[in-house]
This record gives sequence, structure tokens and C-alpha cells, in this order.
Amino acid sequence: MAAASGVEARLSPARLAERAPEAERLRRLPQATVDDLVASKITDLLVPARYGGREASYPEILRPVRELAHGCASSAWTIGFYVLHNWMVALFDEQAQAEAFADRPFLAPAPLAPTGRGRPDGDGIRLSGRWSWATGVMHGNWIMVGALCGPDEAIYPALALLPIGDVTVEDVWHTDGMRATGSNDVVIEDAYVPAHRLVRVADIHAGTAPGAALHDAPAYRWPMVPALAFLAAMPALGSAERVLEIYTERLGERVLAFEGVKQQDKPLAQARLGEADVRLRALRALLDDAVGGIEQRVRDGDEVPLIVRAQARMAAAHIVHESRALIGMLMSASGASAHFVTNPLQRAKRDVDVLAGHVIFDYDTSRELAGTLAVGARIPPFAMV
Repeated sequence: MAAASGVEARLSPARLAERAPEAERLRRLPQATVDDLVASKITDLLVPARYGGREASYPEILRPVRELAHGCASSAWTIGFYVLHNWMVALFDEQAQAEAFADRPFLAPAPLAPTGRGRPDGDGIRLSGRWSWATGVMHGNWIMVGALCGPDEAIYPALALLPIGDVTVEDVWHTDGMRATGSNDVVIEDAYVPAHRLVRVADIHAGTAPGAALHDAPAYRWPMVPALAFLAAMPALGSAERVLEIYTERLGERVLAFEGVKQQDKPLAQARLGEADVRLRALRALLDDAVGGIEQRVRDGDEVPLIVRAQARMAAAHIVHESRALIGMLMSASGASAHFVTNPLQRAKRDVDVLAGHVIFDYDTSRELAGTLAVGARIPPFAMV
């Protein structure tokens, strides 16, 4: 991973794999993983150069997150969102960025559903609400949340940036997969958020947020939903890649009970291997095509239209849908021993099963939005595209 991404080898799939049982037990990242994360400086990838970051292109974050998932999908998901949320805060007002990046690393959960209410108070708002799915909150120093802001007659959805001290964490993350993400609930009660730490969701979705003009780099003109969807799909794709590697290794070792032959000599086992390989190659080609298309548009200074954004969400949802199916197929052909808790196959399946439940990967909705726009029909005004 280090040669491909420039990220120090200290944060590696092997280290995450070693710590995966501990991460599951703790229901958050182990401190050793957080220490490796900080030392690797991977969170600097999308930090603007004026704040000492690498100001990399958006696609550069995808491969390291995908490869980290070879060790632990749950840990890779959390690390990936820490990286992406540095990009998100770079979309805010200049003053907000200066505050957030003053003491890096900036580690922030970002539950985006607008389940809070921000009422006008001077130049800012008074914010209250409860948010679920706050991935990474157990080690966060800031937080971004979605809220409905403004007076009752002129409400608009926005993201609000707050120091972590303004929230109360409620321990609800008791799940059968993605346990290391520590995605607990957070509660905010009457916290003041100044205007410079608010950004309208419509501007983020369109790639026209304040940071897009502040920083002369294509990464900050990426629309949010495709950026979020592709990043979030990487732990699923990386898990499928690793499961195929494990399945391949086991074929030469596993002797089938009551048959006395190695599994690698069974034609159907060989066929599954060939099928899984070509399906994964197709997913990687789809990823390259979809990401490359948007990257070219933002580099050329072109708008990314709704239809392209919807197709991107569809591509990400398909990557997760197919990765999950591949893991299930290979798991079902790996025998009962694959279900021991010490076996990484069962962990990959549990993690991807939970990951696939993220709203952005809803397969029916993703297909519907892409198809609706393809025929020129209208989609709901608050559709996630």
C-alpha cells in the first residue's frame, strides 16, 4: 500500500488484521490504530496546502482505504471517513477551516441526516438534536452534523461544524458487524454555532461550497454524494478482494470430508474462482470509469450534472451489492469452519452485510434515481444525489 499511496507502511492491512479481534471487542478503533493513523498522516491527503496538507486529488484516497479493508473493513471504514471529513471541512468558510485545521489531525464524525434543528440566533444558530451513526466519534475532536436551519418559514438543510465538547455521546453501538467504527449516537442541546461554521447542503451537493472557490484544486469541486458513495464503497470492495485471496489459499489446503480430495481439484470450486475474479475485475473497471469521468469534469471546470451524480451513486451501490454477493458465494463454498470467530471470512461477511445497509447504498433507490433521470423525469427535491 505504501508505494501506491504514499502512506507510511505503519498503517497497514496486516496491522489492522492483527487488531481486528480487539477492535471488535472494544467497539472502536484500538488506541494503537489511532496512533498509527496519526503517524501515517493519511488524514492530510485532502487537507488544503495552505493548512499544511497534501491537497491530493480526490481519487488518491480510494486505493489506500480499499487496501486497508484487506485487514479490517470496519477499521478501514472509520479511517476512510476521517480522511474524507478533512475534505468536507475544506468546503466550509475560510474561518471555519482555520479553526478546524489549527491543531491537526482533524478527526471528526459526520452524521449527515438533518435530525437537528438550528434556529436563528444573531449571525448564527442555536442547535439541538440527536444524531445516529456517528462513525469515529470515540476518537473525534470535532463533529459535523446535518440540521434544518433558519426560521420556520425559510428552512434550509445545512451542515454545522462544532467542537466535540459540544456533544454528548450515547453508547448504543451494539451490532453484529462494523463494530470497530464506534458509530454511537450523539446529542446536542442548545449549542451556539456561528455563521461561518455553517454550509448549505445544496452548495455541497453541487460542488459550489465556499471551499470550492477558496482552494484552486479540483478535489474541492467534487460533488459530495459521489465523493461519499465511492469512499464508502471501498471497504466492501477491499473485503471482497481479500475474501477471494483467502478462498484461493484455502482451495489447496482444504480436504473435503468423506471425499478425500482437495477442494482445488473440484471443477465447481475452480469455476467459482474464475467467476469471482472476473466479477471483481468488472467492479474495478466500473469504479475507474465512474470516478475518472467525474474527475475529468471537475478538472475541466465543468458542472457535474444530476444524471452523472445519480449514475455515480448507482455505480457505488452496485459495487457494494456485487461485493456482498461475491463474499456470500465464496463464504458458502468454504465449509463450516469459515464461521469460527477466529476466521476472517466471517468477519468480512458480517462487516459488509452491515455496511450495505447505509442509506447511500439502497439498491432500489439508487437504480430508481438513475433511471428516472435517464428518461428525463423529475426526482424528489431532497433526493441524495
